[in-house]
Amino acid sequence: MAEAPVSFSGLLRRLRTQEQLTQEELASAASLSRRAVSDLERGVATTPQRETVRLLADALRLIGPARAEFEATARGRPPIRRPDAAAALHSLPRDVATFTGRQRELQQLAEAAAGACRVVAVHAIGGMAGVGKTAFAIHASHRLAGKFPDGQIFLLLHGHTPGRPPVDPADALAGLLLTIGVPAAQIPPGLDPRIALWRDRVSARRLLLVLDDAASSDQVKPLLPSTAGSLVLITSRRHLSALDDATTISLDTLPPTEAAILLVRLAGRARLSPADPSVADIVKLCGYLPLALGMVARQLHHHPAWTAAGRAAELAAARDRLGLLVTESLSVAAAFDLSYADLNQDQQRLFRRLGLHPGADIDAYGAAALDGADLEVARRGLEALYDQYLLTEPAQGRFGLHDLIRAHARALADRLDAPSDRQAATTRLLDYYQHTAARANALIMRQARPVPTVRPGGMPAAAPAFADLEEALAWARGERTSLLACLDYAVRTGQHAQVMTLTASIAGLLRRDGPWAEAIGRHASAVEAARRLGDRLGLANALNDMGDLWRMTGGWAAAGKALEQALAVYRELGDQLGQANALHDLGTGHRLTGDYRAAGKALEQALSIYRELGDRRGQANALSELGAARPGYLAAAEALEQALSIYRELGDRRGQASTLNFLGTVWCQADDYPAAAAAQEQALGICRELGDRLGQAHTMRGLATVWRLTGDYESAEQALEQALGIYRDLGARNGEAHALHDQGIVWRLTGDYEAAEQALEQALGLFVSLGARSGEAGALHDLGIVRRRMGDYPAAVQALERSLGVYREVGLRDAEARTLNERGTLHRLMGELAQAEESHRRALELARAVGTSRNEAAALAGLARCALAVGDAAQAGPLLGEAFEIFQRIGAAEALGVQAELDALTRPRSA
Repeated sequence: MAEAPVSFSGLLRRLRTQEQLTQEELASAASLSRRAVSDLERGVATTPQRETVRLLADALRLIGPARAEFEATARGRPPIRRPDAAAALHSLPRDVATFTGRQRELQQLAEAAAGACRVVAVHAIGGMAGVGKTAFAIHASHRLAGKFPDGQIFLLLHGHTPGRPPVDPADALAGLLLTIGVPAAQIPPGLDPRIALWRDRVSARRLLLVLDDAASSDQVKPLLPSTAGSLVLITSRRHLSALDDATTISLDTLPPTEAAILLVRLAGRARLSPADPSVADIVKLCGYLPLALGMVARQLHHHPAWTAAGRAAELAAARDRLGLLVTESLSVAAAFDLSYADLNQDQQRLFRRLGLHPGADIDAYGAAALDGADLEVARRGLEALYDQYLLTEPAQGRFGLHDLIRAHARALADRLDAPSDRQAATTRLLDYYQHTAARANALIMRQARPVPTVRPGGMPAAAPAFADLEEALAWARGERTSLLACLDYAVRTGQHAQVMTLTASIAGLLRRDGPWAEAIGRHASAVEAARRLGDRLGLANALNDMGDLWRMTGGWAAAGKALEQALAVYRELGDQLGQANALHDLGTGHRLTGDYRAAGKALEQALSIYRELGDRRGQANALSELGAARPGYLAAAEALEQALSIYRELGDRRGQASTLNFLGTVWCQADDYPAAAAAQEQALGICRELGDRLGQAHTMRGLATVWRLTGDYESAEQALEQALGIYRDLGARNGEAHALHDQGIVWRLTGDYEAAEQALEQALGLFVSLGARSGEAGALHDLGIVRRRMGDYPAAVQALERSLGVYREVGLRDAEARTLNERGTLHRLMGELAQAEESHRRALELARAVGTSRNEAAALAGLARCALAVGDAAQAGPLLGEAFEIFQRIGAAEALGVQAELDALTRPRSA
């Protein structure tokens, strides 16, 4: 017997009583007058306004079916109660002409239909609310109907229909049996007899059965035919993982292009194009969700005065975007509410709190912190939400929310949870990320740091453990987006302690992966936060981190200022480790700008403090930089070998790679190319294993230098192109300048002088802007060579003189010898033989003093050519012979040219 319709007055009174509210309390919560509530409950007011109903529903905390029933009853249309037999249709619902996309999935079903003669083909079509599961199933069914001559049946199972429970399987079977012609009197009572009768009656038929909006696998299992020949399409908002042999088709949101086409089709505006920028904005703001797209499209269709650009702007500016995605009695929020209502209380709370997460995705550890729950409880909760298509799983163990579902979860949290509960949840999450990131950072950073100030009560209940650098780095990279989103949230909400500590905790990740320009801004925010807190140690750490990154981007002046300030604070606090770290970074900056004296002084001080502290890694770091800064090859190699030994003792692979790179450079400058190549190859292998992109760029540059000096220009050019790409990705301007410089040298050697000049001018501009004096001198030297080859002798002289001046200023004697040789060549070509000979003799003295064989051989060859220019072959021959022997011994490409000159000298006499 049908139930008597429920009046709105009676329903309102019952719900208020259940919430234990007086009329006055309900009126206050809903921002209504007590008289208005009283009139509604007494039936005096029988047609409440829509806004009044919404306010009352919010105040009564109604969601899902309960809210839908409340709203329907207010409109005088109480929900229909479930009959004893489900109403199955012997025909398919109407297909829509505007159906868009899903071609891959449609093809999958077409192939399944072709094979349905062998088995019962069951396809579970899943997806989040509003993704278009039913529309897809109906569209596919119309396309496939001809392959199933015995009929098509559509049965709505009401898994998520407001105001009614899911269809009972026995009732569903009764509806199916009636649809295929079984008289009602012949339908037996009970589930099992109905299953048997249904399967018997359809055993010889080829049917297309659409089961729409299934609540669970248990609901649909009894409805499946048992013999081959039929195709069953099941739509559900749940993963029906318990259905044996069912093929899952999980529908995602539409691709942007297809979403734009759907919006335009539904809007029905002749002048609206999928290529319109406002269309792209709308579909993005709708999360590419068909339900949301349809609502905005219908709004545009029924409001000719509205523009797509205007609606896009309104959606973008709305604090409650879901509130705009409404048409008549339909809304995106209501569709989401139906899925939310299926959850138990703990799952609902977890869902709401996930909406508070500033990041894009989360794992079980983060969810446990956010929800204040046990790790296993959080893991099960995430799985339950994923099962309901409320979460996606972009990677194993990581779960995300669609943008609109996130907005809905946040709106529910704002409405149902106290502000203190929401604040506590986000605080637990930030504490978890800060604590775990700090532990990862200790492994990622190549140097111990002064212990930062840690807020009390910030220890998470559960956090992942890291066995080594690789695990720590994998975690940090996997959580990078969430870490930065939480940091942005802390900045936005003025949580200075979290800004300072969380930034310090990801310093190693930012330093390693960049982009450094963005990272500098984050450290600047940490500096400001530390100053506001009056945390002197936190301030020094933040300044040191910021200065280190300024150095890595080539901002030497800013780097020096920040590092000097950090050093001063560390000295004020008496923090020796901080002082050593700041001195190390200052020394590195001085080395990179060519101030080797200042570099040596700072690094020696750092080394002394590290030794006093017993800090082995600090000692290795300082020795490695000292090796790179010392001008003599023997002294440099000695320091680097010491550093390498300590790194190997510590198992520090990244330190080994960096030191091997420096050693490769030293051996290259000492003309030991096999040793240089071996060191760089080892360094590159380690960097690739570690995923250290900056290290890879440095070592590829080092290898390119070896290949260039031994005549393999093609390999050198390829390596430099790769290195240049990495430097530009990371924003490493100093590395970019060096790679451009090296490219210019390679192109000059291959005869492409215009490209060489362009690359060298770019490099020179970068070096000058960075204040990198040695780099500036090197670029000028090679510009002089290129311009000499292009015949522009005055410009070549000017470049070489400027280069010599800088080299003498910074004390690079081997580089000075190289430039003197080039100046000697230029003077000889200009006919100024006395000046040429003087330059080569000075270069020879410097080369022998420093011990650079290549420069020595070049000076000898230059002197020989000066002798040949005045016809003194007797003097030239021995000089060329000596030069050839040196070039050949070190494996230099120049040996071939000198050999040709020697052959030319001896040919006339043999003739």
